Amino acid sequence: MNRIGVALGTVALLVGGGWALAQMTAAPDPGLLPYEDAARVENGARLYAENCASCHGAQLQGEPDWKERDADGYLPAPPHDPTGHTWHHPDAQLLEIVTHGTEALVGGSYKSNMIGYGDILSEAEILDTLAYIKSTWPEEVVTLHNEINARTAVYE
Repeated sequence: MNRIGVALGTVALLVGGGWALAQMTAAPDPGLLPYEDAARVENGARLYAENCASCHGAQLQGEPDWKERDADGYLPAPPHDPTGHTWHHPDAQLLEIVTHGTEALVGGSYKSNMIGYGDILSEAEILDTLAYIKSTWPEEVVTLHNEINARTAVYE
C-alpha cells in the first residue's frame, strides 16, 4: 500500500472515530415532546384534563389494578406518572398510540379501551398533552426517557 493510501485510511479512521465519540458523549435526544416549553405544557395540561383525566386520573395516577385485565379482557387505564410505563416508550410510539389507539397499533386480538385521538386532536395538541405528562416526571425519569428516545432514533 502506498503512503497516500495509508494517510487517507488514517484520516478516515480519525474522522470516523471522532464522530463515534461525539455520539457517545452527546446529550440524550429529548425527542419530539416540547416538555420544556411552558406555553405548550400549559396547553397540554388543559387538553389532558379535557380528554385524558377521566380514565388516567387527574393526578396521572391511572385506574386501580391497571396491570390486571377485567372480566372482558381489557386492561384498566395505566398511570402516566413515574409508576406507570409511559416513560418506557419513545416519543414516536407514544404519538402513534394516542393518535391511532392501542388496538390499532398492537393489532391482532388485543383489547384496549384507549381510542385514537387523531380525529379529535391535532398532532400538535397530542404532542402538547404528552409534553405535559413528561413535564411532571422527576428529572431522573426524564433523563431515562430522553435516553430511550436517543436509542430508538438510531433505528428510525
